[in-house]
Amino acid sequence: MSARFAAVHDRFHDLLASGRETGAALAVDVDGIPAVRLTGGAADTTRPWRPDTLVGVYSVGKPVVALCLLTLVDRGRVDLDERVAVYWPGFRTPATVRQVLTHTAGLPAFPVPRPAEAVANWDLLCADLAAADGEWEPGSVAAEHAWTYGHLVGELVRRVDGRPVGRFLAEEIAGPWRLDLGYGLDEADQLRCADLRYGGPEWPRLAAGAPGSLRARAVGNPAGGLDLSVLNSPLWRGTEVPAVNLHATADALARLYTGLLAGGTLDGVRLFSADLVTEATRVQYDGDDLLLNRRTRWTLGMQWEPDGSWGMGGLGGSSAWADPERGYTFAYTTAHLADHDRVDELVEALHSCL
Repeated sequence: MSARFAAVHDRFHDLLASGRETGAALAVDVDGIPAVRLTGGAADTTRPWRPDTLVGVYSVGKPVVALCLLTLVDRGRVDLDERVAVYWPGFRTPATVRQVLTHTAGLPAFPVPRPAEAVANWDLLCADLAAADGEWEPGSVAAEHAWTYGHLVGELVRRVDGRPVGRFLAEEIAGPWRLDLGYGLDEADQLRCADLRYGGPEWPRLAAGAPGSLRARAVGNPAGGLDLSVLNSPLWRGTEVPAVNLHATADALARLYTGLLAGGTLDGVRLFSADLVTEATRVQYDGDDLLLNRRTRWTLGMQWEPDGSWGMGGLGGSSAWADPERGYTFAYTTAHLADHDRVDELVEALHSCL
């Protein structure tokens, strides 16, 4: 890393030295060139964090599963404004593909209570969604589809293409762009995973939201999505819950956004048309989000911020995005489940260097 980014290096290591971070990686590309690659802390009780350490990044994976479906849009196999039921016969809610991608489909929570083991039963959870009535008229309001997003988007991919979304991601995006990330890890990749841990004992309660709230319903079903015994298990790591269980390195996420920022080309390999990237990253919904309880600007799978950046943060502190105005991409992956103030401080340091 060049001396230009010494302030970022110092801030990253201050987080570790203070105990506010216990295991993480940071990757920043500037003008398409790797500028920062940092790792620190522990992957688990016996292993240090390495550049190839994978970690679950919660909602940072939502844009990734969205890109799988957008690949099919780009190829003319899916129409954004067609109803989901055209591709998924029997799907009850009259939502369009675009409304699914923008969290306005009206299915922010799985409708049938399921135990943690149900995450391994893709067909069951998709059948629950297909039979459900939406909680509002599609397109009328947004609520982040916290756990359901990946099944809605991923089942559309499977229905149209035939491949499970994890395989589609590996063969159509991660492989061609050499990105170290995926859903449904095999045994070898599971051995590279960092163990998630709570930054404080109150974290799962705060992350779950008030009992009975939309947030609590959305992140509490199937059970176990905030439980370390589930999150660090082969069950979770080895199955596909695409809204929240992408496992990735920081380098892979930064490079993914670098490819998008370049109009769909990375290292000479074009995966998306420039027009598709433009459509995917423009604001499609600007208004209240009933789960996040704040104004939110949704693109096709990402959040758009007032400074023009687009990407996604995840529960616990991981984040990845592109900043077109400043010309950089940023990815922070952490096993220390806590607030996003760590990312805020790193970004402040980064901006001081640009």
